Amino acid sequence: MLPELFVSAFITLFVVIDPPGCAPIYAGLTKGATPAQARNMALRASGIAAVILVIFAFFGEDLLSALHIELNSFRIAGGLMLFWIAFEMVFEKRTQRRNERADKISADPGIEDVSVFPMAMPMLAGPGAIAAVMLLMNEADGTAQTIEVFAALGLVLAITAIALVAAGPLMRIFGDKVEAVITRLLGVLLAALAAQYVIDGLRGAFALGGPAA
Repeated sequence: MLPELFVSAFITLFVVIDPPGCAPIYAGLTKGATPAQARNMALRASGIAAVILVIFAFFGEDLLSALHIELNSFRIAGGLMLFWIAFEMVFEKRTQRRNERADKISADPGIEDVSVFPMAMPMLAGPGAIAAVMLLMNEADGTAQTIEVFAALGLVLAITAIALVAAGPLMRIFGDKVEAVITRLLGVLLAALAAQYVIDGLRGAFALGGPAA
C-alpha cells in the first residue's frame, strides 16, 4: 500500500496545480509556437515551478516564524484559501479567470515565452500551491515523510509537464466539456481536504480533541 501522506500530498497538489485545467490554457497560449518551442516552454515552466515550491517547502516555516505566525494559524488560513480555490473550480470561476489572463497575454505580440509568466507563476506555483506544499511539509514527521511529500510533488509536476507537452493533442481528444467535468470533480475533493486542514488548525489552536494531526 502507498504511504498515507504520499497519497494525501499527491491528491492535494494534483488538485491545486490542476494539470487538466492548465493544459488547455497552455495550448491556447502556444498556438503560434513550433512543437519544439512548446515542449521546451512546458518543461521550463514545470522546472521553474518546482524550484519555487521547493524553496517554500524548505524555508516557508522559517518565514512564518520570522513573521510570528503560528503553524495552526497558517493551517486555518491555508485551508480557507484552498477551500476558495475549490469553490472557484466547482463553479468554473478559476478557469474563467485563467482564460482571461491567457487572453491578455496572447493579445500582447511582444510576449512570446510564457514559461515563467503566466505558466510557472502564478498558474503552477501560485498562492494555493505554495500554501499546500507548506502545509504538507508541516504534516511530515521525519525524513521518510518529507521524502513522501517531495515524491508526490515531483510526480505531480512530472504529470503536469506531460500534460502541457501533450496539451494540443489532449484538447483535440477530450475537448472542453470533459475538462470542465474533471475540474468540478477535483474541486469537490479539494474542498474536503481544505476543510480537514481547517479542522486540524482549530483543533491544534484551541486544544479540542488533542493536538493536530
